[in-house]
Amino acid sequence: MKKIYGIVALAVFCFVLCSTSSSFAGPLDAFKGEKGTVKISGGTAHIPVMKEAARLIMTANPDIQITIAGGGSGVGVKQVGEGLVDIGNTGRKPTDDEIKRYDLKLFLWAIDGVALIVNPNNKVRSLGKAQARDIFSGKIDNWKALGGEDRKINIYTRDEASGTREVFWEKAIAKGTIAKSANVVVSNGAMKSAVSQDPYGIGYVSVGHIDKTVAPVTFDGVTPEIETVKSGKYTIARGLYSNTKGNPAPLTKKFLDFLFTDEGQKIIAANGFIPVK
Repeated sequence: MKKIYGIVALAVFCFVLCSTSSSFAGPLDAFKGEKGTVKISGGTAHIPVMKEAARLIMTANPDIQITIAGGGSGVGVKQVGEGLVDIGNTGRKPTDDEIKRYDLKLFLWAIDGVALIVNPNNKVRSLGKAQARDIFSGKIDNWKALGGEDRKINIYTRDEASGTREVFWEKAIAKGTIAKSANVVVSNGAMKSAVSQDPYGIGYVSVGHIDKTVAPVTFDGVTPEIETVKSGKYTIARGLYSNTKGNPAPLTKKFLDFLFTDEGQKIIAANGFIPVK
């Protein structure tokens, strides 16, 4: 009788073990047995999510290599369209012309807000659309006119290939002029670094990049943060896209699919974006 109980107990233990193992089978299992390389470039807002996803995948399977570069949305479209990379990231929806010319397939995986930022020592923390437009055109060139110190305003912007710039230009300053004297920086990270070191600087970054080194500016009475972007109250927002030339190759498709898993969505949310599943 003891022997029978022992066999039954062993069977129950095996069943529980197998059930537990299968319950822990996660999205990374999709990469088992895979080999190859996935090359990614483009929008810089995407990079923290891309890096964390790549780290998890390559840790689970060292036979997979994933390379990630920035360059901005325009670079992402051009490089994926010319076959230089497998995924071209954009902080905007590619234009109809780009989609047609390069046979792009679009994968929207997050919504992001773009926030005006100033140095933490700047007491000007709220602006309206007209004020923002006048600042970036150079019409308002002194912080004193906005209730701040009697010091010249230093403008920071992105190059024209940047999706972050395009969204800011369209939705924050209504396609107004950006002064030729503005300092051009190459990424969200560079923008944050520049403004954090300039007491009289103003620029803009993805909401997901905001930390204590810079101060977000309330825009038209709404503070740029995840909840206000999610609710639609904060209107300077855009989609984060990963794009491929035609249908993605199998390994590239698995990488993109990973972004839409629960694990991928957690990474997206942890980086300050609103997941789109």
